[in-house]
Amino acid sequence: MKPITRLDPARRPDWDIFCTVVDNFGDIGVCWRLARQLQHEAGHAVRLWVDDLASFAALCPSVDRTLAQQTVQGVAVCHWPADWSTLEEVIPARRVVEAFACNLPDAFVQAMAASDAAPAWINLEYLSAERWVGDCHGMPSPHPSLPLRKYFFFPGFRDNTGGVLGEADLSARRDALQHDPAQRQAAWAALGLTPPPDGTLCVSLFCYGGERVGDWLTALADQGQPVRVVVPEGLGAAEAAHWCGQWPSPGWQGQRGCVSVVSVPFMAQEQYDSLLWLCDINLVRGEDSFVRAQWAALPFVWHIYPQDDSAHLDKLRAFLTLYQAELPAEAAAALTDFWLAWNHGVGIEPAWRALMAQRLALAHHARGWAAQLARRGGLAANLARFCESLL
Repeated sequence: MKPITRLDPARRPDWDIFCTVVDNFGDIGVCWRLARQLQHEAGHAVRLWVDDLASFAALCPSVDRTLAQQTVQGVAVCHWPADWSTLEEVIPARRVVEAFACNLPDAFVQAMAASDAAPAWINLEYLSAERWVGDCHGMPSPHPSLPLRKYFFFPGFRDNTGGVLGEADLSARRDALQHDPAQRQAAWAALGLTPPPDGTLCVSLFCYGGERVGDWLTALADQGQPVRVVVPEGLGAAEAAHWCGQWPSPGWQGQRGCVSVVSVPFMAQEQYDSLLWLCDINLVRGEDSFVRAQWAALPFVWHIYPQDDSAHLDKLRAFLTLYQAELPAEAAAALTDFWLAWNHGVGIEPAWRALMAQRLALAHHARGWAAQLARRGGLAANLARFCESLL
């Protein structure tokens, strides 16, 4: 890491966003999207603090993991050092976001308290469809000893939550690619692939791995329809390679029956969006790709981050209850059965066949759901308005 230099107090940003990288890409993926939206769409000066620049660089290749300070796409990116005292001076922004309860440095909190006016201090929580989220959204938490209040801001899918991240032009860009053959061809080429032959089912696979991958690929092969599965590097890719009889080396490809599986490098967020838009069905994981699959307006399957106490299954069922409310009963049942099978890792093959029988209904519903998200307003704009009400 190159030496940390003095931060210029005269260039106090509008926002400080703090992020610790917990699950490689999920937390930083959300924070990076939020930072860019606040800068690009609202014109705000944003300073993003990240403790793991190596993981960030995998998600955003223009990040230099050796620099303590840099500007990337208009956002000031700073390495969050383990020893905060190595920074000579940091003046807090008027709006401070600690993402996912990452715990701000004590010295920074003291500087917030010493400010002429207390900043709007936000704890950006994890996304959930559970009903209690709306009751807690926007609630204050006074600091035990300093004249500061932290406010809980919950992303969500109901009107009494903060919404989900989505750029103002996202739907227009998605529709342009999905309906323009030239854009689709260029997007496939950017992935190093040719467009699939007509009649090929295209699926993206991004999951936490396990035996479910082989069972699912077998179910695809049993369908008899030509299938292309695109697998970004990471968990799940090794199982897919094994199923194909391949060694999971960079850029591997495999064929088994009617199923073609291709591995692609881990990609920047914009390119991953394009992959989701190109496919007919997307299997995603975590939070960031889960939201982007919804914006893709296509059928998707969510592999939720597993928790030891199985609390993740409550979150999964809460979203399913909300998402399938307007689906025909048979399609809703097929969706629920496969999502639960995928997350438990059992019963994959019969559940997949039932899901595929409902593809048309699921595709129609997915487009309507994406339109609902757009009407509700994006998280970045909702967060900005909430902070203005506190200042």
